[in-house]
Amino acid sequence: MPGLSIHVVDVAGGRVAQGMRVEVRYAEGEGCLQPLADGPVSASGLLEDERLARRFAPGRVQVRFHVAHWYRQAGSVLPQPPFLDVVVFDFGLADPAAHYHLPFKCTPWGYSCFRGGA
Repeated sequence: MPGLSIHVVDVAGGRVAQGMRVEVRYAEGEGCLQPLADGPVSASGLLEDERLARRFAPGRVQVRFHVAHWYRQAGSVLPQPPFLDVVVFDFGLADPAAHYHLPFKCTPWGYSCFRGGA
């Protein structure tokens, strides 16, 4: 199944980051990045948007995770400015037939994002 999936987990709290805003932009080939999806992470930890479940031509993707806002909404006290605010992850899509799964693991102080195997 081709497409893109994004799963967000707050590893500091041991829970999915339900409600975290995630923005996705896509550029086919060498084109300019255009908005593709924008919304909150669901109770399952996924950004659920039908526009991500499609075959993508080779190109670039930029994902923006609104980390500081989410932690503040969840009651965490963060410094001003926060250590992490909006985390931007840029990557390439080379294989239109492949599924690209992005597990994003975060705390207010660090993160990990990689191509997973879902």
